Amino acid sequence: MSFTELNSVEHYIIHQLSGENLNDPQGTPKESYAGKWQYQSPEQLQRSVNEVLLEEELKAALLRLNPEIQQRPELAEEVIYNLRDILISVNQIGLVRANEEFFQWMTGEKTMPFGENNRHVPVRLIDFELLKNNSYTITNQFRIHHRETKIPDLVFLINGIPVVVGEAKTPIRPSVSWLDGAHEIHSVYENAVPQLFVPNIFSFATEGKELFYGAVRCPLEFWSPWRITKKDLGIAKQLGLAEIGRELVDLLSPVRLLDMMRNFSLFTTNHKKQRMKVIPRFQQYEGTNKIVDRVIEGQIKKGLLWHFQGSGKSLLMVFAAQKLRRNPLLKSPTVIVLVDRTDLDTQISGTFNAADIPNVETTDNINELRTLLEQDTRKIIISMIHKFRDAKPNLNTRENIIVLVDEAHRTQEGDLGRQMRAALPNAFLFGLTGTPVNKVDKNTFWAFGAEEDRGGYLSRYTFQDSIRDNATLPLHFEPRLVDVHVDKETIDIAFEEFKESAALTDEEADALNRKSAKMAAFLKAPKRVSKIVEDIARHFKEKVEPQGFKAMIVTPDRYACVQYKEELDKHFPAEASCVVISTTANDDFDFKKKWALDKGKLEKVVDEFNDSHSSLKFLIVTAKLLTGFDSPILQTMYLDKSLKDHTLLQAICRTNRLYPHKTFGCIVDYFGVFDDAATALEYDEAGVDKMITNLSELRGKLPEAMKDALSHFPNVDRTIEGFEGLEAAQNAINTNEKKDAFANDFKFLSNLWESLSPDAILDLYTQDYRWLAQVYESVKPASDTIGKLLWLTLGAQTTKLIHENIHVGNVHVLDEFVLDADIIDDLANNQDPKKVRQLEKLLIKRFQKNAGDPKFKSLSERLEELRKKAEQGLISSIEFVKELCKLAKETVQAEKEYEQEILAKSPQAALTELFLEIKTDQTPAVVARIVADIDAIVRVVRFPGWQTTTGGEREVQKSLRKALLKYKLHTDQVLFDRAYAYIKEYY
Repeated sequence: MSFTELNSVEHYIIHQLSGENLNDPQGTPKESYAGKWQYQSPEQLQRSVNEVLLEEELKAALLRLNPEIQQRPELAEEVIYNLRDILISVNQIGLVRANEEFFQWMTGEKTMPFGENNRHVPVRLIDFELLKNNSYTITNQFRIHHRETKIPDLVFLINGIPVVVGEAKTPIRPSVSWLDGAHEIHSVYENAVPQLFVPNIFSFATEGKELFYGAVRCPLEFWSPWRITKKDLGIAKQLGLAEIGRELVDLLSPVRLLDMMRNFSLFTTNHKKQRMKVIPRFQQYEGTNKIVDRVIEGQIKKGLLWHFQGSGKSLLMVFAAQKLRRNPLLKSPTVIVLVDRTDLDTQISGTFNAADIPNVETTDNINELRTLLEQDTRKIIISMIHKFRDAKPNLNTRENIIVLVDEAHRTQEGDLGRQMRAALPNAFLFGLTGTPVNKVDKNTFWAFGAEEDRGGYLSRYTFQDSIRDNATLPLHFEPRLVDVHVDKETIDIAFEEFKESAALTDEEADALNRKSAKMAAFLKAPKRVSKIVEDIARHFKEKVEPQGFKAMIVTPDRYACVQYKEELDKHFPAEASCVVISTTANDDFDFKKKWALDKGKLEKVVDEFNDSHSSLKFLIVTAKLLTGFDSPILQTMYLDKSLKDHTLLQAICRTNRLYPHKTFGCIVDYFGVFDDAATALEYDEAGVDKMITNLSELRGKLPEAMKDALSHFPNVDRTIEGFEGLEAAQNAINTNEKKDAFANDFKFLSNLWESLSPDAILDLYTQDYRWLAQVYESVKPASDTIGKLLWLTLGAQTTKLIHENIHVGNVHVLDEFVLDADIIDDLANNQDPKKVRQLEKLLIKRFQKNAGDPKFKSLSERLEELRKKAEQGLISSIEFVKELCKLAKETVQAEKEYEQEILAKSPQAALTELFLEIKTDQTPAVVARIVADIDAIVRVVRFPGWQTTTGGEREVQKSLRKALLKYKLHTDQVLFDRAYAYIKEYY
């Protein structure tokens, strides 16, 4: 038996989750890992193609879970009526808002006047406490009709409500991946049958090798993998169906699914005022539950979480705060979220507010924070660590206070951390950091790291984990030329005198450079700055701007920011860049007037920078926005400042956020900070090497990558142009397996090319790369739904190169043979024997293809006669070429007429002929519309071989009757019989 997506992946998932083996229906069902899922075939569901809910099952759950409805069963219909109303409303309010409204019902937040004296009581659709009170159904090939009919592979229902949709793809074709399934769900099903997704928790897609899941309307680049933590291996990943089975059993276990629904589904608003649904990535889910479990257990009062920069710590804190507040065992706790900088405070507050989290308080000053704690406020409080300054001991001694500290490695060092502990002596303290804590940060381990936790971390999600899971992007590091580089020995000598330079404010950076006058003079030497800015302008125009990304310039101090801005204005319009710095009371009036940005102006600048259509391309900073600044469109950082340890890592990770078509973050280093990166970040030298890709390494990979891509075309002469050269190339990769293998190698080469462009090394390979790119385009599948993982959109540089350098020969191998006056003149005046022979050969092929048609036989005979005349010298070579071109034109016309004849024999044409033939004065005049309706409805229900099955004939007859009913023609039995006979013949 062959391996298909149905029998190898879809049936495997059903077997793993329900124990039912559809490949061997007579076999003994195995005990499923998940324990609760029961398989039902589509026929067993007893629903029509238009129904989203299994209403009988839902009604039974309403009676089972609601005493008021149990006493008055007719009330169940009232609830179901409300739910149907939301399903129908999806066309008016959009899928995300409909999903949000339905979720309020599913999570028990909606009430109805079913109690005594019409008292409102909560309506329960699902039991979150006793999971066995719910029914769990898995089915496949779930036919659903809305705007059109679609058949998702897998649907999971709780109490008759479809909560998960899954798409399985074949595991044996390299060009097909989970991404094809995700595309089908996101771009096809969610648009064609949106009602199915109104109750959706999430959807998933897999080809049996990788599993990814995403919420409704979630772009594909933000779909996430699910991981299983193994005690000995940490977050491990193995290939194959067995691993996918384990991941799905874990992800779709009822306890996980209902937890995800109730505690991890956020509805938030983005900058464009669009409503979005957010569900957690694996690390956010695991980190949140580790915090909650530790607080509930109450034994260990602290924990340290290291989740790499960009992997979603802000949302993790939102999930944790929300779940802690909802847990009845914690008796309405106070959750304090602490940050150490204003920009982080703004970011965290914005995240909480956008997600509409209830009972959130932000504090504007020290007194507000003290008052909230003294009054025993039971809310989520967002504040900054410095507001604990001079706080009195034992400000609040309650046990159920939980403090979540963002960027813990800095915040908890010094007096402020001790004062906060003294003020809240019994609080739980959890530190979250995006950079690993090494030996420099002993205080952080002392403050948060529990001895019971392996390695000192409650939860650990490294940069290797985040890159592997597509949570963040890899970083490319590009050192610049020596003549714009700071001499490393000078740096070491100049900075040896000063203390740790991490996390300097704008003002502290100024002070540091004042102390090192020689260094400051060197860094800000006008010639040096001019040369660097010239290099930045060139790099940005060639590599960043064409791809729609933006950049940040990091300078030594605030005055250097201004200097860079003035120099940059020589290369770009003034509105293309903005200086973002702090000003102080001691600054000159003119300096403050020109460069000061208050909180409101800063927010506008950030919004403008994040807008892909705005003219703002650069932010020029020295310390501000190096932490707590999430801007996915930021791809390149031009770095001309000394940064060390976690500050260095935090800064460069501003560029690693996911964004459409962005494949890496780029750091262009003018200072030399990476010359000893592994030493500066001692915690994991091997890891740093993996994370930061030096472009010199990429250059070393280019020759081998080019060789691998060309190896698919042995003995193909790449100098041959036109259709002969292209045909030879395509014949070398003439199977799906060969095409997929070539696509894989070319994809790798293309990524290298994009990363290195416009490096001079590419000049050596441009001719071969151009040839490969054109061959790639010629065999790339036309459909947008095929092979998303391998057949990716080419990068901007590659696309530009193809567009500029495609030179197709005069003879095109296309469905239509194009000959115009210019080509005929060219053949007549430049009688290249090779091109004339190509034209002859092509015509012979076309005649052979249509050998059965008299027109082509006649044309073929004329060609043979023309060739004989030429051989016997009866006509001149110019006349031969002209006659040949004339014959070619007639061939094109004959092919067009032949296609129209074929089209005339199509099913629709046959039906049209029938209706025109029997049309009477009483028959509706809209024959074309009748035929289109019949064609559309029959195509939906028919299947190969339907004519030989009773069920198939019945379905088609029912569909035909339905189509005729619309035009009041259903009572005409003669018409029905003749139309059905046509359908049976032509469909």
